[in-house]
Amino acid sequence: MDAAAWDERYAGVDLVWSTGPNVFVEEVAGALPPGRALDIAGGEGRNALWLAEQGWDATCTDFSDVAVRRARAIAASRLGEGAGGFRALVADALEPAPPPGEGPGYDLVVFSYLQLPDAPWRTALARGVEAAVPGGTVLVVCHAARNLDAGTGGPQDPAVLHDPDDVVAAAGDLPVEVVSAELRERAVESSQRPALDTVVALHRVAV
Repeated sequence: MDAAAWDERYAGVDLVWSTGPNVFVEEVAGALPPGRALDIAGGEGRNALWLAEQGWDATCTDFSDVAVRRARAIAASRLGEGAGGFRALVADALEPAPPPGEGPGYDLVVFSYLQLPDAPWRTALARGVEAAVPGGTVLVVCHAARNLDAGTGGPQDPAVLHDPDDVVAAAGDLPVEVVSAELRERAVESSQRPALDTVVALHRVAV
């Protein structure tokens, strides 16, 4: 889907995604000291909004202008005076990420269900790693390929699904160390079967 198609999807409903953060983003980020965070392709801002509430200086980017405007509106009503710790910007995941308001880069970079074919996915991951400071964390959460047969929900196109080993391979030439790479179950209210997600945490190293 291109930006126009996503604009149409976001414009068609009040809220495409849930209001709370992804469970794995909450798990990993909750164990880190607040700093500067970037949620790439963050849609309506659910992860970045939660991060801002936890004291992070959180930036959400998305290539849908409709999603970004909605994220800003939600931040204004939800964060109130604390909205200064959140910003939403129109940006393409395949291009260099906008820098944080202050500092050389981000302490945490999040990819939450950015489902792309292998080549653009590798480009997006490289851009995310570039945006992280040495010592920072790059967190990848995505629908796993094994979800097609053993899980529930998510895209049905195997070309955009990535198991943990796929993400590790995509990061092979990047300046990162693999902290963890797991296939995790995620409860889905509408199904008795859990979804199978890839959850990979990378540590950015100096070059």
